[in-house]
Amino acid sequence: MNKLEAGCLGEYLAFLEKERRLSPLTVKSYARDLELLIREFSECLDDLTVHDIRRLVAKQHAKGLGGKTLSRALSAWRGYFSFLVDRKGHRHNPCLGIRPPKREKRLPKALSPDEVNKLLEAEETSEGGIRDQAMFELCYSSGLRLIELATLNIQEIDLTDATIRVTGKGDKTRVVPVGRKAIVAVNRWISLRLAINKPIQKILFPNKNGDPTSPRTIQHRLSQWTKKQGLGQNVHPHMLRHSFASHLLQSSGDLRAVQEMLGHASISTTQVYTHLDWQHLAKIYDQTHPRAKRKNDS
Repeated sequence: MNKLEAGCLGEYLAFLEKERRLSPLTVKSYARDLELLIREFSECLDDLTVHDIRRLVAKQHAKGLGGKTLSRALSAWRGYFSFLVDRKGHRHNPCLGIRPPKREKRLPKALSPDEVNKLLEAEETSEGGIRDQAMFELCYSSGLRLIELATLNIQEIDLTDATIRVTGKGDKTRVVPVGRKAIVAVNRWISLRLAINKPIQKILFPNKNGDPTSPRTIQHRLSQWTKKQGLGQNVHPHMLRHSFASHLLQSSGDLRAVQEMLGHASISTTQVYTHLDWQHLAKIYDQTHPRAKRKNDS
């Protein structure tokens, strides 16, 4: 009897949900990946080899599936066969040792300095507007992650010393500088709260209950802010972090310092910004170097 019949598939999906505690969305995606495998090899599932799996990966890649999707599919297939080997006496796992096609590295989107100025220069008078301006100035000024911005305590920012102590991924703490305009914006926010008799006790940007403002709310506020400022594109908080990194690298060329300020564990993660920097330099070169210009441009 075929070990990959529907009964085993249902049992495996239940295993992912109840024992592995994967999210419903992930389980649903794995189910689609496994259904593809079963459709493709419905008559010979027990006898699959590494070459069969490689051919299927190549076939799906030729149809336009990217490295990320194929990596997930391989993970689903590999996990299923491991389940069958461990619990159903299946002979072998034909997915072991197979790597998906390399994922295309997408460069993070970053705003230009002029776009950042257009986004952040505003005359806000409302409580919400003053809070939002302080949040976005601080996010760009110090390269904060969204969750770091949302959960920042007032005790962690030193406006006199112009620094923030940030607890990032893996509970690692780093100290990053705060720019002049961000200091002005945050001071204005704190002063407003005192003036309306709502002094900030802990969270720097609290919601109405005093808890951290949710990341989703911050994203929504930035989206609304972007439309209001007429920037003509969707800006999310992580784009401000990317902009911070690329602008700092363009100005200083100090990759190690950028790594420390971003809180990256590995410098290889930070190196993606060298591509942004190279794009910037290459554009200047093409526009200005005498031997880079095209004849019809001179």
